[in-house]
Parts: sequence; structure tokens; C-alpha cells
Amino acid sequence: MSRVFYLQASPRGTESFSIAAANAFVEAYREYQPDDEIIVKNVFDMDLPAFDGMILDAKYAIMHGTSPSEDQKKDWARVEEIINAFKAFDKYVFAVPMWNFGLPYRLKHYLDILVQPGYAYRYTPEEGNTGLVADAPVFVAYARGGSYPRGSEVEYLDFQVPYFKTLLNFMGLRKIETVVVDSTLGTPQGSSASLENAIRRAREIAENF
Repeated sequence: MSRVFYLQASPRGTESFSIAAANAFVEAYREYQPDDEIIVKNVFDMDLPAFDGMILDAKYAIMHGTSPSEDQKKDWARVEEIINAFKAFDKYVFAVPMWNFGLPYRLKHYLDILVQPGYAYRYTPEEGNTGLVADAPVFVAYARGGSYPRGSEVEYLDFQVPYFKTLLNFMGLRKIETVVVDSTLGTPQGSSASLENAIRRAREIAENF
């Protein structure tokens, strides 16, 4: 039995295109793997510590090889708890909308907590960067109001997919399958067609995930 972490990064619930596509994937996945445990969380409902003050002091103490104070250790323990909880899963599912060409701020906050040296990755001059999260299967459902096809004049505006993929790879997650719901702010017909295509592809991916 596998444990699957399904993280939603939109506060729009049933109105969210990314969640709709990811939900279709999860529903299909449950049919193929009914015994697997799926944990669903939304970053907008999570209690994430502010990454400042004692937490930052603790991070730099660890990075510089010095001992954090007791207060710093207490605050840093919350960061370790979040990282360890993330790393404990066997598979990952994400619903990620585009906000201002990038990621929602709450997802960025969560990633800033996760991606820590010695926990999510390590770096040495000899080996460079090595991800410390096991290379588990990942499915990502992206949604965005516009369309940013490769090779187009507006491709450079897409800081959503390249950034999120880069961070997943950086942590060691490279087995990534994606669907994209484009032009959600276009015509109802166009957005519906894009969502239907993404849902169809998501269900196909779920079969062998």
C-alpha cells in the first residue's frame, strides 16, 4: 500500500480548474489503487510558520555549523516536522494555479519551508546538488488564465511550470507527469474544452501511476 500526498494550492474549491483536473486524477487513481491512502491538504488551510526570526536564525546556525539556541531549536522543530511529513509519502499529487505568472503565495511559502539544505537537498563542490527526497511519482495539474506555448512570444511569462518543476527536481523528484488547463479566462467553450482534455489525460496517467 502506498501513501499519496495530494496538495491543493488554490482557495477556490469547486471553482478551481487545477483542483478539478487533479480531482479527476485522484478519482481515477482510487479505482486502480483502492487500498492506497490519500491524504488531501490545501496550503490555504495549513498552519505554516512564518519563515523569519528564530527560524531563520536557526537555519543559518545549522548552515554555518554552529549550535542553535534552545529557542531556535524549538522553532526549527516545526520546520523539521513539515519537511519530514512531506518526505514520508510514496507519491505526490499537486493542483497548482498560476497567479501573476507564478505560484500562489501560500504554495511559495510552503516550498520555502520544505527546500532546506540537509533535508530536501545537499550540496558539495564535488557532487554539486543532490536531492534528498526519494524520487517518487509526481502528478501536477496546472491551470492558468492565458496560454504560454513553447516557442511562442509569451513563453517567457510562464514562471509557473518551469519554477515548480525546477524545485521538484531540485529536491530529487523527477518522475513528473503533468496536465495543463490553459486559457481559463478565455471563452467558456475554450476553457471547458481545455479542462476536458486535461481531465481525460489525467485519468489516463492515473492508470499506471
